[in-house]
Order: sequence, then structure tokens, then C-alpha cells
Amino acid sequence: MASLSPRTPSSIARTNSSQSERKASWTAQSRNPVSQRLSKVLGTNFDSEDTRQALRTLSELYATTSKGKEVQAPTSGPTQPMVLTETVPGELAARARKNLRRDMELQLAEGSRKFLQALGEVDTKLGALQTHVAAMRTSCDEAETQLALTNESSKLLLERAGNLRDERQEVEDKKTIITLFLARFTLTELELQALTSRDVPIGQRFFDAMDKTERIREDCRVLMAGEDGSTKAGLEIMASTSTHLEDGYEKILRYCSNEFRKVGRDSQLEVSPVMKQTIQRLRKRPELLTEALSALSETRQATLLSSFIAALTRGGPSGYPRPIELHAHDPMRYVGDMLAWVHQTIAAEREFLESLFGIKSDGRMVGSVRNFSSKAEEEEWIRELMDLAVGKLCVPLKAGFSVRVQQTVRSQESNIVSYKIANLLQFYLMTMRRTIGEDALLSTTLKEITDVAYKVFYDSIEAQSQTLSRIRFDLDDPSLTPPNAILDHSQILREVMQVYQSSLLGTEDEDEINAGFNQVLDIMVDPAVQMCIANSEEKMKARPRWDGQVFILNCLCYLQSVLSTFEFTTQKRAEIQKTIDQRIALLTTEHSDNVLRDAGLWEVAETCKHHETDEPLSRLPSTQPADLQRALQRFSMWLSGLDVVHSPRLSHLTVQKMHTQIHQDALVRLAKEYKMICEEVKKPANRYEAAATLLGSERPFGQVHLLWQIFGLEDKEEEEESSDEGEDEDEDEEEDTEEEGEGEGDSEESEGESEES
Repeated sequence: MASLSPRTPSSIARTNSSQSERKASWTAQSRNPVSQRLSKVLGTNFDSEDTRQALRTLSELYATTSKGKEVQAPTSGPTQPMVLTETVPGELAARARKNLRRDMELQLAEGSRKFLQALGEVDTKLGALQTHVAAMRTSCDEAETQLALTNESSKLLLERAGNLRDERQEVEDKKTIITLFLARFTLTELELQALTSRDVPIGQRFFDAMDKTERIREDCRVLMAGEDGSTKAGLEIMASTSTHLEDGYEKILRYCSNEFRKVGRDSQLEVSPVMKQTIQRLRKRPELLTEALSALSETRQATLLSSFIAALTRGGPSGYPRPIELHAHDPMRYVGDMLAWVHQTIAAEREFLESLFGIKSDGRMVGSVRNFSSKAEEEEWIRELMDLAVGKLCVPLKAGFSVRVQQTVRSQESNIVSYKIANLLQFYLMTMRRTIGEDALLSTTLKEITDVAYKVFYDSIEAQSQTLSRIRFDLDDPSLTPPNAILDHSQILREVMQVYQSSLLGTEDEDEINAGFNQVLDIMVDPAVQMCIANSEEKMKARPRWDGQVFILNCLCYLQSVLSTFEFTTQKRAEIQKTIDQRIALLTTEHSDNVLRDAGLWEVAETCKHHETDEPLSRLPSTQPADLQRALQRFSMWLSGLDVVHSPRLSHLTVQKMHTQIHQDALVRLAKEYKMICEEVKKPANRYEAAATLLGSERPFGQVHLLWQIFGLEDKEEEEESSDEGEDEDEDEEEDTEEEGEGEGDSEESEGESEES
């Protein structure tokens, strides 16, 4: 048989479509059932899913190979395969149209048979299952019965187990609480060992144990402060921790004492962090801290004393620096080295103690005043320890000064050296007071030594001043300059003032600076002034031509020039200036009288000033026209000489300005006297014939302003004229006042007379 390809619905549709087209061409107008059926088939919509499913079912049911091979049609169950053979094309389709119902019924019957067969097997299984379920139910009833019996029998046991479980949880909670309580309020064996055992060194482990002990005591105090009062456990904890804490403090005390003895013997002082912490903890036990610091103080006293003695006698390691005693011949070097060593030691001691007590730097500059007003406990400890540490240095320090320095100064008899030493001691005294306080033993010792040094200095300058007062000038020496004794004395004074100025710290006020040197000035300057005045008076008696006033002014000006370069001599310079002004006034008066005599107007001026009789001046002996003519001629000749510009007497003054001032004052007086003479001559009451001719015969021809021009004192003339005008106005006001008073008196008298009448 020729193999036929399987006809699918689409191929069948195409075939039918082509046939229908041919038939339609043949019988387009026919309406028989076949054509209607064909039209219905051709008009079927194959896009419907149901139609497609039906066609697939049919193709599966009637599947065949193209060559007539056997094809097993797919079924829903294990059915026998349907073998279809197509010998003629379209045979299977025809069979299908013919036997479709029968094939479908057979197919359904076969499916039902299989379904019933399967349900039979299921029924058999369900019967067996029901048997097993009945047996299981019986077993469950038996187990439930047994369980009820077991529950009844174990109910008491379960209740007992629950109670035990609750008790166990309560015990666990109590155990946890007790464990936490013991961990917080008791020390472990390692902590107890750290506090009490000497084998455990002091360190962080020890400090942690101490901190925990103190924390336990603080917590225990809170525990004992409840409403119920103290508990037995709290009292026991406080007692045990108190014992352990005291053991810890005793251990700290032993450690500090041993460390202080070791550290105190070393020249290089260093403080370890452990030592700092132990001191901080001992501050809670002042008595223990005092005991430990006492050991430190004793060790430092012995160490510093031996170091100071070694520095004095043996020097440093390998002989460098050299021993201080080698410079005993130089008192300044000797005292300076000793005090510098002490100051350096105090500075190192202060730094060590500040580090020991954990005091931070206060920002104080070196040499500035330290504030001791604060009542900090650490500062009190430091001051006391420093005072004790350097206290034993006072004995060799005082002995070295008293024996060596005083002997050296007295042997050299040098005021400068003694004053330098005194100032050096004063400087270190102020430094020590600012460092360790005024009440420290070293400060009081330095105060005593300084007072002794100043006493030695004052005694030496007083002796020098007394020696100066006993010096007598050479009566044959005509010189008016300061003598060598004054020059030497002033040189010593200048050096002393330089030393004092260099010793100032710059923090003193003006009153302190002046007060610090006034006594020296009184001792050294006043005797020099008195010596100059006394010797000048004696020499003037022996040598009448010797000018004592000029000599005194030269000496005083020289002393003032020595003092003028120092600001702290203001008061003494003012006193000397007062004496100079007095001497200048005396010298000006004397010089003015001498100028009047040299000019020939002395007698005329004296007669005019003291003329009190009614007799006119022209009749008096010294002011008769002939005598007055001679005086004016002499005055005219004097105006042509050099004495108008320069005075030989005042040329010996060392201060040229003073020379000029005194001479100008004398010329001013001379001009005033000449003016007064001219006014008296011109008065009609003095009965001078041709007064203008008499005055105008000789220079300056009776013209006072011309005389001022000759003297070169035009400015002085203007000042005198302004002052004269002021005096005239004052006199006019006084006269007016007197006239008003007289007028008032007259009116009062007239009123009194009228009343009497």
C-alpha cells in the first residue's frame, strides 16, 4: 500500500476549499444538503480553541502513518493500540465520519472499565485502611486511659518538681547577688597580697587594690546609711577594709621612707610617677606624710650640708669647679660663689618638691615675686621643707662671711668693695625672700649678714667722712677749684652710686629707690659740704683776697654734677641747690657792691638812698656837683673798660652760666642805681643847677636806656619797665584807697559834729 501522509485539519480544509471552488464554478446556484454541509464546514472558524482541541482529539484518535504503518493512538489510560490502515486516500476520514459515535462510545466504555477497575482497587485499600484505623483507635483509647492514670499518679510529682524548679531559680538569683556583693565588697587574694605582702612591690597593682578598698568603704557607708541602720555585714566590711587600708598606708610609708633616703643622698633629684602617687595618697594621712617628709628633710639637710662643705673645700668632681675657698682673698668672688651655690641649690630643691607634690608651674618669671598669700597646703609643705633643708647651711655661710669677708674688707679698707658685698647680699636676700619667704631661716640669716655688711660699709664711709672733715686746706694755695680731697671723695661716691644703680631690679618705685640711698648721701655729701664751708671761712681769715664764695660754689657745683647723673639723688641735689642759691645770692650782692665801687657810683648811690634830711643833695659832701661830676667821669671811664663784659673775680667760677647770671644781675643793679641817681639829680628839691647839663656831660649822658644798650640787657630793661609799671599801679591803688579812707573818716567826723551840735 502506498503510504499516505496524515491529513490534518488544515490540509483537509484546503482540499475542501479547492473542491468547493470547483463545485461552485460548476453549480453556483445549487442548494442541496451536501453543498450546505460543505458551506457550513467551510464557514467554520478554526481560530476557536475548542474547535482546535476537538480537531486534535480526532487526529489523535485516528492517527496513521503515511505508508499504512501501525500508529498507537494516544489515550488517557493503558489501552490497546488502535491499528488503522489507509489504502485509499480519504479512507480514514470516511471511516471516521461513519464510525465516530461508535468509536467514541467504545473509547468511553474502555475508560469507564479502567476507572471501575481502579476504584475497585481503591475500595480494597480503603477497607484495609478502615481496619487499621479501627485498631489505631482502640490503641489510642487504651493509651488515653493509661495517660489519664499516669497523670493522676504523677500530678504530685510534677507539683514537687515545679516547686523545686522555683526554689532552684531563687537560689541561683541569690547566688548571683551574693557573688556580685562579694565581688564589690571584698578583696581577692591577689589584692590582699598586693596590700599586705612585702614581696609585692608598690605599683599599679597595689594602687588598684587601694582604690578598690576605698571604693568598698564608700559603698559600705552608703549601705549602712539605710533606714534599718548599720548591719552586721557592713560593720564587718568596714572593720576588715580599715585594717587592709591601714596596712596599705603603712606599706606606702615604708616605701616612701626608703625612697627618700635613697633620693636624698643623690645630687640629681628625680621624682618617679610611683613616688608622686604615693605622696598624693599619703596626703590623706597627714601624720604618715609628716613622718615620711621628716625622713626626707633629715636626709636632705645632711646631704646639702656635706655638698656645701665639699664645694667650699674640695670643689666639684675631679676638682672642677674649683673650691670656693681658693677665692677667699677676693671677697666679692667668695661671697658671690657661696650665695650662687645656695641659690642654685634652692632652685633645684624647689623644682624637686614641686614635682614631688605635683604642683604645676604658675607662670612666674625668674626673679619675680612669689605669691605666698595663698594657703595651699602644698605650698606650706614646700616652704617648710625648703627651710629645713637649707637651714644647716646658715652656719657655714655666716661663719664664712664673718671670718673671711670682714677680715678681707677691713684689711683692704675699701668702701667700694664693702658696698658691693652689701649690695650683693641685699640682692640675694630679696631673691631668697621671694623664693622661700621672709620667715625662712636662710632669709633671716641673710638679713643679719646683710645688716652686718651695711654696718661695715656705713662705718667705713663715716670714718672716711670724719677724716675728710679733719683735712685742712693749704693756706698758701690760691686755687679756687675743688681740692683733691673733694675729688677723691666724689670719685668714691660716684662708684658707690654706680654700684647701687646696677643693683636695682627695676621693680622698685621712686620712693623705694630714693630711700635706699638717702643714708649714704647724708653720710658722704653733707660732711663734704660742711668741710668746704668751714675751710673756706678759715682760709678767708688767713687770706683776705681769697674768694671763699667762689670756692664754695665751685665745690657745690662739682658735687651736684657728680649727683646729677643718677635719678635717685634728686632730694640731695635739691638740698645742694638750695645752698647754691643762697651762696649765689651772697656772691651777687658782694659782686654788685664791688661793681658799684669800681664804677665810682657807690658813695653817690648810698647818699641818694639814705638821704633823709631836709638839706638838698647838692649840699651834701659826696653829691655836690663837683663830686658828682668826678663820679660820673669815673663811671664813664669804667664803661669803656673790659669789666663791663667780663669780671675777673667771677672768671674763677667753673660754671660759666653762673658767671654770666651773677654779672648780669650786678649790671642790672648798677643800671637801677644810675637811674635812681638821675632821678634824684633831676628833682628840683635837690637844687642842682643845670641838672641836665651835669648828667649829660659824661656817658651815658643821663639816658638810662642807653646804659641798658651798653650792657646788652635790653630784655632786662623791658622786664624792669613792666615791673615798675605794675608797682606804680599798685602804689596808685594804695593812694586811692587811703584817700577814700580819709574821705570816709572826714564824713564820719562831720556826722559826729552835727550830732553833738
